[in-house]
Amino acid sequence: MPDSKTANPYLILFALWLMMFSASSQLIIMVPILPDIAATLGVNAFWQGMLLTAYALSLGVSALITGPASDRIGRRLILLYGTALMAVTLVLHTVAESYVLLFSMRLLAGVGGGMLTSGSVAYVGDYFPYDQRGWANGWVMSGTAFGQVAGIPIGKILASSFGYRWPFLMFAIPMALSAVLIWRYVPQPDADLDDKRLTPTRLIEKYKNVLRGPDAVNAVLSYLLMFSGFGLFTSFLPSWLESSVGVQGYEIAILFAIGGTANILASPLGGRVSDKIGRKPIVVWASLVLGLLMAVAPLYISGFTVAAVLFFFAMALIGIRVSPLQSLITALVPDRQRGLLMGLAMSVGQSGFGLGSFVASATYGTYGYLSNAAAGALAMIAMAGLVHWGLPEPSLHSSDSTSSPSPSTNSPSVAEAP
Repeated sequence: MPDSKTANPYLILFALWLMMFSASSQLIIMVPILPDIAATLGVNAFWQGMLLTAYALSLGVSALITGPASDRIGRRLILLYGTALMAVTLVLHTVAESYVLLFSMRLLAGVGGGMLTSGSVAYVGDYFPYDQRGWANGWVMSGTAFGQVAGIPIGKILASSFGYRWPFLMFAIPMALSAVLIWRYVPQPDADLDDKRLTPTRLIEKYKNVLRGPDAVNAVLSYLLMFSGFGLFTSFLPSWLESSVGVQGYEIAILFAIGGTANILASPLGGRVSDKIGRKPIVVWASLVLGLLMAVAPLYISGFTVAAVLFFFAMALIGIRVSPLQSLITALVPDRQRGLLMGLAMSVGQSGFGLGSFVASATYGTYGYLSNAAAGALAMIAMAGLVHWGLPEPSLHSSDSTSSPSPSTNSPSVAEAP
C-alpha cells in the first residue's frame, strides 16, 4: 500500500477525477440511449424508466451501508472495491442481452456508485487539510461535468452506431484504470477510524447518534433541497424547450454540453475561492442567485441563445457551490463518522432528485414549466437559509497537517455509538 506521507496529491486527485468521470458518465448516458435500449429489447417507457430508478435506489441503499463501512475499514478499500466492482459490472453490460440481465447490471452498478460517491468526498475529507478541501473537491467533481461534455456525445455516437452496450464498455476502461491508480498510488489516510464491528444493530445506532446533532441533520436536509431543486428545474426543461420555445433536439445536446463546460470551469474555482473566504458565503450566495435565475428563466427564454446563456450561468452556479458544501460537511463530524454522514447525505440527495422529478411530472402537465421552475427556486432559497442559519463555519486554518482537522477544533462533535 502506498505511504500517505510520500504520496503525490496530484496523482490521488487524478485517480479520483477519472473515477468520477467514469461513474457519472455511465449514469448520464442512460438518458440519451434509452430509445436505443427500447428498440433493441422491446420495452415500453415504464420499464425504460425503471432502469434509472433501479440504479438510484441501489445507489441510495449502498451509500447507507458502505459509508459507515468506510469508517471502519478505511476509504481506500471502499474506493478500490467500488471501482473494481463498477468496472466489472460495466463490462458485463455488454452481455446483457435481455431486459432482466440489463436491469440486474444497473442494480450492481448502483451498488458501486454508492461506494464511490460517498467514498470520494469522505476520502478528500480524510486526506486533505480543511483549507485545501475546496480545491481538491472542486477538481474531483469536475470529472462529473467533463463526462457531460465529452463522454456523453461519444457514448451516444457509439450506441447509435454499434448498439447500446458499447458506451458501457467505453466507460469500463477508465474505471478500470482508476482502480489500478487507486491500488498503486492512493494511500489510506491517517484518520481516526472506528475499530468496532459494524453489525445491523450498531449501524442503526450510529445513524441515530449522528442525527442527534442538529448540524448533521441540517447537512442532510441541505442535500435534499439541493438535489430536489435540481430535479424540479431540469427534468422537464428539455421537453419545455422543444415544445414551447422551439429549440431543436440537437440544440438540446449542445445546451447540455455548454452547461457541462460551465460546471468544469466553476467547480475548481468555487472550491479554491472557498478555501480563502469560507464555505458558507459561496454556498449561500450561489444558491440565492441560482434561485432567482430559476424563477425568471421561463419568463425570459425565447430561443436557443437566451437558453444557452441562462443555462451556462445556472450550471456554473450549481458547480461553484458543490465542492464548498461538501468540504463544509466533511468537517462537521469526527473522522469515524465522516463516511456515515456523507453516505446518508448522498442517499438522501438521490431521493431528493427523485422527489423533485416526481413533483415536476405531477405539475408540468397541469401548470406548465413555470411551476417547476418556481418550485426549484423555492428549494434553492430554502437551502440558502438552511446553510446560513443551520450549519457552522469551521476555521479554515485549524490544522496544517495532511489529515483532517480535529473535530474539537472545528465544530461540536457528535456522540459516537457504543
